[in-house]
Amino acid sequence: MHKYEMLILLNSEMTDEAREAELKKYADIVTNDGGAVESVDKWGVKKLAYPIRFKTDAFEALMTFTAEGRVVAELDRIAGISSDVLRRMITKID
Repeated sequence: MHKYEMLILLNSEMTDEAREAELKKYADIVTNDGGAVESVDKWGVKKLAYPIRFKTDAFEALMTFTAEGRVVAELDRIAGISSDVLRRMITKID
C-alpha cells in the first residue's frame, strides 16, 4: 500500500451536511477497500485564481490516506461523476 493525498474543491454553495456527506463518501471508498484515512483537513471556502464552472470560490479539503492503486482510480472516477466536485487532484507521497 502507498500513501496518497487527495485535494478536492467542492461547490461552496453546498450545505454543511451535504459537504460532510460528500467528504465521508470518499473516506468510505478508501476504508471499504482495505485502506486507511489518516486525516481530512478542511481548509474552508477560498477564492479561486480563475473561475471554474462559473464559480469564483470553492470549499477546499485535503484527505491523506493509505491504499492500493485501484482505490485511487475509483476515487478519481467517483469524483469525476459528482456535480458538486469542481476539481480534484490525487498525488502519491514518497
